[in-house]
Amino acid sequence: MDAQAPAMQQDTADLPKGVLALTVTSVTHYTDRLFHFATTRPPSFRFRSGEFVMIGLPGGDKPIYRAYSVASPSWGEELEFFSIKVPDGPLTSRLQHIKVGDTVWMREKATGTLVNDALIPGKRLYMFSTGTGIAPFASLIRDPDTYEKFDQIILTHTCREVAELKYGLDLVASIRADEMLNELFDTSKLVHFTSVTREDYPQKGRITDLIESGELFDKLGVPPLDPEVDRGMICGSMAMLKDTKALLEKAGLTEGANNNPAQFVIERAFVN
Repeated sequence: MDAQAPAMQQDTADLPKGVLALTVTSVTHYTDRLFHFATTRPPSFRFRSGEFVMIGLPGGDKPIYRAYSVASPSWGEELEFFSIKVPDGPLTSRLQHIKVGDTVWMREKATGTLVNDALIPGKRLYMFSTGTGIAPFASLIRDPDTYEKFDQIILTHTCREVAELKYGLDLVASIRADEMLNELFDTSKLVHFTSVTREDYPQKGRITDLIESGELFDKLGVPPLDPEVDRGMICGSMAMLKDTKALLEKAGLTEGANNNPAQFVIERAFVN
């Protein structure tokens, strides 16, 4: 359910140096584990699609910050974030209760490896995600540069339960229906592949198992991974990162970085 009623604004008089105050503009709770929120965007804030920032909340002697991918594209007028809810989490135990009008703190520097600049040119871009790991890709699939660099963009999103796929499904549907975005880039290049691990669903299983068995490529109607044409980005749990990285390397792809672009990149900022 979307939060509509404005809440009292937090005092930002004691805003720390290098920190920006964001005002919450919308909150959507998808499940008891996942929620999305949007905020105002300070005019001075710049980032590349796919990068992350450090998010915190006012209050306490020493605010706690955690890494969050900016789920909106670099041209967006607002900032969007997709978060898990951890009942006893130092930050998310409070963050999950934010309402429209509340203040969120953000350190002004954005960084990260899940950016187009960290990949060498290719034909097909795979975005492998699990859970809230879809957030940086929510940014990139709305960036015209992604569509200029690749002939096909394949976003894979694997979750435990079907309900946890809704954020991604709604987002892709909104992109396809957006007249402005369809004028900016060819949305038919975007392929969305979803799977779940704990419920019945047309595609069931971990993405690593689907890659290893070849089922992913069969369902997509594309050849297996080829370092000559395929590029990859990976965002998920530590185990998912490790296993997916191993499969890409087995296929002959090499890992890159901002200062050394190559055939795939990983974001390690969000692992538990």
